[in-house]
Amino acid sequence: MIEDYDLIVSSFQSQYGIRLSKEVHEMPWKEFRQMLIGISPDTALGRVVTIRAEDRKEILENFTPEQHRVRNAWQPRHVEFIKTHTSKEQVDSQMQAMKTAFMRMAGLGGD
Repeated sequence: MIEDYDLIVSSFQSQYGIRLSKEVHEMPWKEFRQMLIGISPDTALGRVVTIRAEDRKEILENFTPEQHRVRNAWQPRHVEFIKTHTSKEQVDSQMQAMKTAFMRMAGLGGD
């Protein structure tokens, strides 16, 4: 979040008309988080997040050099963050929860 702070500031200004430099100290964390989650793909942050998250080959083939630079710069940092902040137990638990949810949706109980 720190490296994207300028994008966040710009996106809050364009989407909400909020100048974070003046209002962030008075804004409750929960409100900030909710607004950040609601950032539109039409904002600076939204566009960068869309580039970073893209994994469809047919879309990636049409990326500009700048889009590739943005995505390629972010991927190693993201992988490292996941490796250092996610344990095998957490991944296994999340996978089991997804399996259970899909089984329930298919009417197979999931237990």
